[in-house]
Amino acid sequence: MRFGISFFPTVSPTEKSAYQYYEECLDLTVLAEELGFHHVKTVEHYFHPYGGYSPDPVTFLAAAAARTNRVRLVTGAAIPAFTHPIKLAGKLAMLDNISGGRLDAGFGRAFLPDEFEAFGVPIEESRRRFSEGVEACKLLWTQEDAVWDGEFYRFGPVTMLPRPCQRPHPPVMVAAAASSDSCEAAGRAGHNLQLVPSISHRERVQDMLALYRKAWVDAGHAPGTEHVQLSYTCYLAAAEAEARRGGRMSHENYTSKLAEAVSAWAHTSSAQYPGYERLAQQVTSSDFEQALRDTKILAGSPEQVRRQVAQIRDWYGDATLSLQVTSGNLPIEESARTMRLFATEVMAMFDRGD
Repeated sequence: MRFGISFFPTVSPTEKSAYQYYEECLDLTVLAEELGFHHVKTVEHYFHPYGGYSPDPVTFLAAAAARTNRVRLVTGAAIPAFTHPIKLAGKLAMLDNISGGRLDAGFGRAFLPDEFEAFGVPIEESRRRFSEGVEACKLLWTQEDAVWDGEFYRFGPVTMLPRPCQRPHPPVMVAAAASSDSCEAAGRAGHNLQLVPSISHRERVQDMLALYRKAWVDAGHAPGTEHVQLSYTCYLAAAEAEARRGGRMSHENYTSKLAEAVSAWAHTSSAQYPGYERLAQQVTSSDFEQALRDTKILAGSPEQVRRQVAQIRDWYGDATLSLQVTSGNLPIEESARTMRLFATEVMAMFDRGD
C-alpha cells in the first residue's frame, strides 16, 4: 500500500486567512516528502468554505513542486466542465514540466449546483462535458496539429506547448462518487480511479471497484497495473481520547461545511445526479461514532489506525490511501503530529508488507 496527503480546505476567512492556510499546507507538503509519503493532492471548488480556498489546484501544486523533489502531485480533481481544454491541458502540462514529471492528472465532474450556475454550465451536461474535456486534453498532450470537433469545443489544428514531461502524458485519474458507470468507463479507458469510501456503504464501494477492475482487464489493460486512490479523514494521537476529540472536531467541521455547500440540492434535481436532492439530509445525519465504527474515518491511536488500514486493505485490495490530515480549522501542530505518527507507526508497518 501507498499513502499520501490530501488538502481539502473546509475553512472560512473568519476562521483562518487564505495566506495562513496555504503556508501551513505548503509546510506540511515539505514534511510529507521528508516522511516518505507518496503524494500530495488538492481539489477544485469555489465560493463555499467547503473547498473554496482551492479554486485552482494547479496553482497550489506548482508552489508545492517548488518546495519538493520527489513527492507526487495530484489534482483531485480538476474540473473540465469549467475550463476550456486548451487552457486546462496547457496548465497541467506546465505543472508536469515544472515538477519534473511528478503530476497525476485527476479529473472530476463537479457536483455543486452553485458552481454550475456561476459558470453558466447546465448541470445536465456535466458528464458529457467531463468526458469531452478529458479526451481533448489527452489529444492536446499527444498530437501535433491537433483538431477537435466536439459537442462543446472546436479547435485546431493546434500544437500544444509545452508537451508534458511524462510521455505520452501524465497518468490520468478519474474521480467517481457513487456512479458504477463512471467506474466502468474509467476502467475501459485505462484511467486510474479516485474514490471517497466515506460517502458509500462498504458493499457499494466493493461493487464499484469490482466493476472498475473487470472493465480494466476486459479492455486489455494489464491486470494489477491500475491505480486506485481512496480518500479518508485521518487524525492520530498517542492517547485514544485525544484522537477521538480531534477526529470528532475534524468530522463535525467537514460535515457542517459540506451541508452548507450542498444545500442547493434541496431545490435542485438532475438525472445526472440521482438521489442528490437528499444529500443535505444525509450529510447532516452523519454520526462520528458510527463513521468510526464503519472505518469511514481513520482516528485513534497508531495501533487502532493500523487495524483500520488493515481492514481497508482486506476490503478493497491494493490501493493508495489519500489522508486528509488538515481541514484548516485545527492547529498545524496537530496535523504534523498525525503525519509523523502515521509515517513512523502505521505506514512503516505496511511498507514492510505486514
